[in-house]
Amino acid sequence: MQELQHRKGSHTRDRILDAAEAAILEKGFAATSIDELVAAVGITKNGFFYHFKDKGELAKALLVRYVEREDTLFNDLFHRADELDEDPLHGFFVGLKMLSEMMADLPTGHPGCLVAAYCYQDRLFDREVRDLYTAAMLSWRRRFRERLDLIAARYPPHITVDLDHLADMLSAIVEGGIIVSKVIREKGALSQQLMLYRDFIRAVFLGTGTTALGTSRLAADGRF
Repeated sequence: MQELQHRKGSHTRDRILDAAEAAILEKGFAATSIDELVAAVGITKNGFFYHFKDKGELAKALLVRYVEREDTLFNDLFHRADELDEDPLHGFFVGLKMLSEMMADLPTGHPGCLVAAYCYQDRLFDREVRDLYTAAMLSWRRRFRERLDLIAARYPPHITVDLDHLADMLSAIVEGGIIVSKVIREKGALSQQLMLYRDFIRAVFLGTGTTALGTSRLAADGRF
């Protein structure tokens, strides 16, 4: 009986988090109220406060869940890419193409990034939450910098480039691609930007460039 109640409680908590994430990505944290979340999930306010003592605790739980989910996604995706090609550069090409295809397959485009949504309204959050999304961004930098270090050791860059900046560029491409996609209502924009980043990586480390279309053709031929 106790286990059943625990599962039911976890399910309700997840539903609150799901509703809150969708609302925040659509209109921001400030415009998302506890009342609307209670109505969306079909619980009482007491039910909400059973799981979260206030909106600030909800914000923290949402961010922790989001970062864990993104880390798992990147871990799985680039692990599979490395299994397909052990070369660090070509494995990165494979991973970026897989990420691009994943974004292209989303029915209505990427819903948005919670870290970005929090940054846009950072004065609403306490120091702990701000430190969490700063740590998340820096962890993504480290993740891709480690990959770029392996690549640079085997393929010295053809231009002078700061590898931290090149690692950050991937995060910037994703965030910018989401915005462009939403503004011009073109769900494929993020996928296209990722392929252009892939081409830029090729130019930096191999000294050659191809268009995204050319890259796709090379991939289809089995050369990347």
